[in-house]
Amino acid sequence: MSNQDCEPLPEGLTAEKAAELSTMFKALGDPVRLRLLSMIASRPGGEVCVCELTPAFDLSQPTISHHLKLLRQAGLVGSERRGTWVYYRLRPETTARMAAALSCVNDRHAVTA
Repeated sequence: MSNQDCEPLPEGLTAEKAAELSTMFKALGDPVRLRLLSMIASRPGGEVCVCELTPAFDLSQPTISHHLKLLRQAGLVGSERRGTWVYYRLRPETTARMAAALSCVNDRHAVTA
């Protein structure tokens, strides 16, 4: 991403974009959700069943499902029910927007540093 793709310097992010991005970053502010996203993203084939995620944590299945729901609401993961199980996959378009926003901050810092 180049500086030309970033918001103009004086205004920075619009209030709407900042609110949208803050929801995504807030969802990742919890260590369990950050680990869940990492596990989903690193999965061969790009998706994982909730039944495979739960054993990695000392948390109940409903608690893991709650964390996954928050990741889904933030737009970071998508889900699909197959029978009794739900499969989760990363939404790369959302993580790309987050990366682009951070890239703009980094590009601006490099320009002013």
